[in-house]
Amino acid sequence: MSVTPQTTSPSYREVVDTNGRVYRVGESDRSILGRPRAWMVWLPWIAMMGVSVYEYGYSSAEATLEHAHGWTLTEAFWIASIWAVFQAGVAFPAGRLRETGKLSAKTGMLLGAVLSGLGFLSISHVSNPVVVILGYSVLGGAGSGLVYATCINMVGKWYPDNKGARTGFVNGGFAYGTLPLIFVFSYWFHADNYRLVLDLIALGMVLLVGGCGFFFRDPPKSWWPHDVDPLNRGGGEDAERVARRLRKNPPAKGQFTPMQAIRTGQLPLMWFALVCIGGVSLFGINFQVPFAKSLGFGPLIAASSAGVLAVVNGVGRAAVGWLSDTMGRRQTLTLVLVIAGVAQFGVLWSGQAHNEPLFLIFAFVNGFGGGAFYPLFAALVPDYFGENNNATNYGLVYSAKLVGGVGGGGLAASVISTWGYSGGYYLAGGIAFLSALITLLLRQPGRPADQERPAVQTVADSRGLTGAAS
Repeated sequence: MSVTPQTTSPSYREVVDTNGRVYRVGESDRSILGRPRAWMVWLPWIAMMGVSVYEYGYSSAEATLEHAHGWTLTEAFWIASIWAVFQAGVAFPAGRLRETGKLSAKTGMLLGAVLSGLGFLSISHVSNPVVVILGYSVLGGAGSGLVYATCINMVGKWYPDNKGARTGFVNGGFAYGTLPLIFVFSYWFHADNYRLVLDLIALGMVLLVGGCGFFFRDPPKSWWPHDVDPLNRGGGEDAERVARRLRKNPPAKGQFTPMQAIRTGQLPLMWFALVCIGGVSLFGINFQVPFAKSLGFGPLIAASSAGVLAVVNGVGRAAVGWLSDTMGRRQTLTLVLVIAGVAQFGVLWSGQAHNEPLFLIFAFVNGFGGGAFYPLFAALVPDYFGENNNATNYGLVYSAKLVGGVGGGGLAASVISTWGYSGGYYLAGGIAFLSALITLLLRQPGRPADQERPAVQTVADSRGLTGAAS
């Protein structure tokens, strides 16, 4: 007699807290994945490093690409700006498809790998800026955006009890993963070998990201780790530590749909804050190396400043994720944005003083402040609105990079052409401080009045069929 998968699936029960939030407990990560959930940290981290060159390597390669293809500075950075638009813009529709079951995490990663590879092939073999925009900016942006959004949301889904540090760790790979290529672009990337280098990067990207994505899988809706009590906010030997962490960043009071999240007013605030600081971050990434070169700093200082920015940007994301677990997510976010504002003025003043050591120090600070906010937003969204619709809700917030990307790339190039680097850095610093002020208004929303409270408090069934709350 054959046995159906339902009869052999692990038992689970659904418990409801005082806010009406449902937690699906009883299933271990191994019973769902066949391996520890830590795989859903390491694999996304590796994949994020695989596509990191798109954002953090372009400015180092830009001068050679200009020379090889005959582009102007403005054309080169509009290509980067439009890439940022599609990289951020794909997050919401991809999240929507993923939450409705029309696009699995595995399929999204494999598609992202192929599109990302095609993007790099386009800047390798095409000189026409319009065609490059279609290849690198549109296809490559959509591909790297699929990888980014899928990886970040994967961590939040598998670690609803401890998402800060792990989200920061995975997010960090998107920055320091490109470090070796920054030095390749600065020293060994020339008009006579650029095609070979870019083709190899494209091939490596497809193999690395596709190989990791092949093992991606989402947990069931409302899943909660079997060894952590969602009602008492603790469990096992680490009960007090877990309870303390969840008191600082309590789980969302419900599973908010995108429209419910928008109506709270908190998601629009997050979006606007990310518009501001996202543009500042991309401004630093895009123009720190050109600024250093304009000051007469040698290639070592220029490349080192970019390398420092990428490494600290990535390591800082992991550090603030850990800090936010103990200090509080919103408080940590405000602190990071203030640091980002200070860093803009520091890079400008140390550069104008031609003080190379101080310039590298502020490049360090700029790297920290210019990227550490991303995992904080990524963790704050499920903290406020729950994990079930996180791919869609975070996609909405992350779409702020659509606007910020244009401001930090093409528009910033126009500002620099008109007002010089001084005008650009002063404007960036002021915008960063504005973003910090906006975050002071963020509060975890209460449960929407029009959302029905689940009728069942506890449900148990080995097949997940009897009386399960929807």
